[in-house]
Amino acid sequence: MEITAVATQGGYGSSNWVTSYLLMFSDSGRNWKQYRQEDSIWGFSGNANADSVVYYRLQPSIKARFLRFIPLEWNPRGRIGMRIEVFGCAYRSEVVDLDGKSSLVYRFDQNSLSPIKDVISLKFKTMQSDGILLHREGQNGDHITLDLRRGKLFLLINSGETKLPSAHTLINLTLGSLLDDQHWHSVLIQRLGRQVNFTVDVHRHRFHAQGEFSYLDLDYEISFGGIPAPGKSVSFPHKNFHGCLENLFYNGVDIIDLAKQQKPEIITMGNVSFSCSQSQSVPVTFLSPRSYLALPGFSGEDELSATFQFRTWNKAGLLLFSELQLVSGGLLLFLNDGKLKLNLYQPGKFPSDITAGVGLNDGQWHSISLSAKRNHLSVVVDGQVASVASSLGSEQTYSGGTYYFGGCPDNSFGSKCKNPLGGFQGCMRLISVSNKVVDLISVQQGSLGNFSDLQIDSCGITDRCLPNYCEHGGECSQSWNTFHCNCANTGYTGATCHNSIYEQSCESYKHRGNTSGFYYIDSDGSGPLEPFLLYCNMTETAWTVIQHNGSDLTRVRNTNAENPYAGFFEYVASMEQLQATINLADHCEQELTYYCKKSRLANKQDGRPLSWWVGRTNETQTYWGGSLPDPQKCTCGLEGNCIDSQYYCNCDADRNEWTNDTGFLSYKEHLPVRKIVVTDTGRPHSEAAYKLGPLLCRGDRSFWNSASFNTEASYLHFPTFHGELSADVSFFFKTTASSGVFLENLGITDFIRIELRSPAVVTFSFDVGNGPFEISVQSPTHFNDNQWHHVKVERNMKEATIQVDQLLPKTQPAPTDGHVLLQLNSQLFVGGTATRQRGFLGCIRSLQLNGMSLDLEERAKVTPGVEPGCRGHCSSYGKLCLNGGKCREKLSGFSCDCTFSAYTGPFCSKEISAYFGSGSSVIYNFQENYSFSKNSSSHAASFHGDMKLSREMIKFSFRTARAPSLLLYVSSFYKEYLSVIIAKNGSLQIRYKLNRYQEPDVVNFDFKNMADGQLHHVEINREEGVLFVEIDDNARRQVHLSSGTELSAIKSLVLGRISEYTDVDQETALAGHVTESSCVSQAGTDATSRERTHSFADHSGTRDDREPLANAIRSDSAVIGGLIAVVIFILLCIAAIAVRIYQQKRLYKRNEAKRSENVDSAEAVLKSELNIQSAVNENQKEYFF
Repeated sequence: MEITAVATQGGYGSSNWVTSYLLMFSDSGRNWKQYRQEDSIWGFSGNANADSVVYYRLQPSIKARFLRFIPLEWNPRGRIGMRIEVFGCAYRSEVVDLDGKSSLVYRFDQNSLSPIKDVISLKFKTMQSDGILLHREGQNGDHITLDLRRGKLFLLINSGETKLPSAHTLINLTLGSLLDDQHWHSVLIQRLGRQVNFTVDVHRHRFHAQGEFSYLDLDYEISFGGIPAPGKSVSFPHKNFHGCLENLFYNGVDIIDLAKQQKPEIITMGNVSFSCSQSQSVPVTFLSPRSYLALPGFSGEDELSATFQFRTWNKAGLLLFSELQLVSGGLLLFLNDGKLKLNLYQPGKFPSDITAGVGLNDGQWHSISLSAKRNHLSVVVDGQVASVASSLGSEQTYSGGTYYFGGCPDNSFGSKCKNPLGGFQGCMRLISVSNKVVDLISVQQGSLGNFSDLQIDSCGITDRCLPNYCEHGGECSQSWNTFHCNCANTGYTGATCHNSIYEQSCESYKHRGNTSGFYYIDSDGSGPLEPFLLYCNMTETAWTVIQHNGSDLTRVRNTNAENPYAGFFEYVASMEQLQATINLADHCEQELTYYCKKSRLANKQDGRPLSWWVGRTNETQTYWGGSLPDPQKCTCGLEGNCIDSQYYCNCDADRNEWTNDTGFLSYKEHLPVRKIVVTDTGRPHSEAAYKLGPLLCRGDRSFWNSASFNTEASYLHFPTFHGELSADVSFFFKTTASSGVFLENLGITDFIRIELRSPAVVTFSFDVGNGPFEISVQSPTHFNDNQWHHVKVERNMKEATIQVDQLLPKTQPAPTDGHVLLQLNSQLFVGGTATRQRGFLGCIRSLQLNGMSLDLEERAKVTPGVEPGCRGHCSSYGKLCLNGGKCREKLSGFSCDCTFSAYTGPFCSKEISAYFGSGSSVIYNFQENYSFSKNSSSHAASFHGDMKLSREMIKFSFRTARAPSLLLYVSSFYKEYLSVIIAKNGSLQIRYKLNRYQEPDVVNFDFKNMADGQLHHVEINREEGVLFVEIDDNARRQVHLSSGTELSAIKSLVLGRISEYTDVDQETALAGHVTESSCVSQAGTDATSRERTHSFADHSGTRDDREPLANAIRSDSAVIGGLIAVVIFILLCIAAIAVRIYQQKRLYKRNEAKRSENVDSAEAVLKSELNIQSAVNENQKEYFF
């Protein structure tokens, strides 16, 4: 019958009831199978008293003749007591038994069947792991085959000329596992054209078959149980099916019933019977490492022999131990790393090992035969003689009398059994000892041998990798009790490969402190989409750059409506990945450049489009770059500056000269551009050209999406969270409260909850039917510090984890056999609970569940007590602004203001640097030098006296191989100056002349040659007459200046070379290449004799160590890079370098002007871009910023 439900009660009027039990079923009273719920629940919860009824609906139902209830636990104050009721209905069964050489062939009327539709249903049971269940083929290679291989079902469908694949090629589809267990398994195949539904038991898969045709060209016959016709052209090894088929229907036709009635449509091949023969094999299950089966041999026999079959997932475990009587040794047969090992040990002799087989822990049945007689030992594995040993010596081999299968009893039993690798967990059958088959039913009844923790007359092996709970292509492996996921090369991590190792957007990478570069993006996080590689351009906002294959300028000629041109664009990501990326972004755009000459975009008579483009929605778009999504509009039409005011696009003027309609497409729902079509270049002198830029997206709508919870009673509610098998939740929070619930979702008994339990503890609580569990992360510092903290939790089939910030994650393993489905049915509450108690006070940001973002801001707009957005990002992210950059709050996020830093970039981390060629310089004039008229005052102070410096801070880095060199020079209208030079001997000198009437102070660092081509760092701090200098973070000196305390009437800052004559000392003039006038006397003057020099040398070395390098590379270049910062005029230092940038901009603008003048021909249009690009590149070679 078909059993649909069971119900239990305790013993009437007693204290006897069962609290948990197992349910087993069989159709023959032998070879029992255990019923499981949710693929992992072994036991049923029973009664809590004698009177109440506990009812279970069985989904799926059971088709069986026998049921067995096995009590596991009962009322400790009573005994086992059960009243049982079984619910079900009658079950009709038509059965045929095939012996491995027989089959059925059904020939049908060709007019009765559709060539594109097939429905096949059947049930089967077998002990054999291989066999053809059905086969139908045609003349051209079309075929449909259902093949049982290694206990799995393979459905092969082919349409076209392709031959049947060999056993080593990729199979179309595989379902099921361990189907050779002598239990009934149901199969349903539904084919409509190329759409196929394939179902085995409770596992279903939908797919499209291979081939060009929507129908299969097949012969009008189908065989079941084999491929009997010798003329069939099969090219793969196959065996006939050996077992039973039940209720076999082909397109509604009862095949077994026709065979019973010996209808002419059915051809019976071989011996076929219409009742299912029962197997005489009795399996036994070793449930735990403590399981064993002890069977008596015949003590004193001169031969030791045993045969058996086993199947397991474990790599190691004892299979057999037997004591050798005369030699006082023993024989061990065990698995180690999936290989069979035979170990023979004797006192005083070195143990001998024999290894056989490989991969024997694959869940398949393997046969073992062991024989030891006199000095001859042999092992046969799966019919292959593995090894023969003659190491037993001349002694007779006598059995010790007892064979221990699967393990050893406790030492208290006095056994000499040895078990080096632990007990065996798996199934055995067909056990023979001393050439006699063991009756395991007698063992079960206690009349033969001894055992512990066994399940006799049942093989309880299960495939824990079916279904495969390893996500994103993770490879599943298993042992008897659990499964493991190998996530290598998947881009995901975790116990089930659920969590992506990549960020969801460039914005996320940016706020981890990453700079511009190529990154893998996983737009849907833990969702089904794979990560892909793209470029992130980290500016003030993070730009995502997605390239395609059509970035070159393409010219189009000779097209018309009958012969259109179509250009297709393939991106580095799939459309699904692109859509997820675009949806996540704040803004996306794509530049479409379209040039035309006598080529229109639309027909002005009837408005019919002549050129168009297609986006991701596969809809024709007739608006062009820069326009809103209005039909046949361009930028010039919106701005009112088209070359012909009658039209909305320049190209529609249809002039015999080059013009263009160019701009950015920014309507996200239509992006990216996938195709462009041009049809109007067939007339004389008609031509078009286009160029499509990469897809550009900026921002991340979810990253800064936040809500502020102002009262404990406030919360946001969302639809029920569905994370039955895998659930991950991540978010940021900040608060000053000591506790509060972040998130809660309830079911009837199941629930999940994440909360701030105390100032330093975040807790994840959940229940999936096995009782509530809690895991907490405790921090050494408090979480309620008004800083952003990141929480990530995950629950899957294997474990539950929680991690906060960079603290070590906490993990709670899932029970081996228990409920696995998280079944929730209430609304999801964020920031509070349904009871409006223990609500959260603070901000929650970037909330994601299974990779999907929740729009907190949109929901907060209509929820009392909750405000959209949250300020105060700089308190957490301000540390990302480096080198003096200031964090500035934004409505969504923050930015780094680098105005007062000598660095640039999104985090003020990119040095502002310049390459100086021979004779080059950068000059910034603080004040212009006025020419005085006759009526003007002769005192410069009247013009420049307001620019005085009593203190300054200067930082810079440089690299050069030239000496002497001028690094930095600050001049004054009063002939005062500051110079930093490298002297001829390679020493670094800092020269201050703060009084025009005195000689300069010189601070000399000659501890090494500074013109060595290496990068050196200089920091100068002056506070009036006290000077502090640091070189390369290790040489530090403090000097008192005697020439003065102020640098008056600042004139200019010079880097690289002094371009005009000035009154400086000889060393500075030499380093700066100053051309002296004839008025300056040089004869007999020692320019350095009057300088006050403070020399700091490293005297630990020899004199030669401080000489300039004799073979130093002479180069006409110096690099002055990085931090050039003066406290009072740091802005001006940056502006000094910007002078050259400004010159390049002017050059670029001049080239742009030339470009606009030369668009009269196609060649000019196409070449101007190359010319401009070449010109810019040449300028970049001279000064690279």
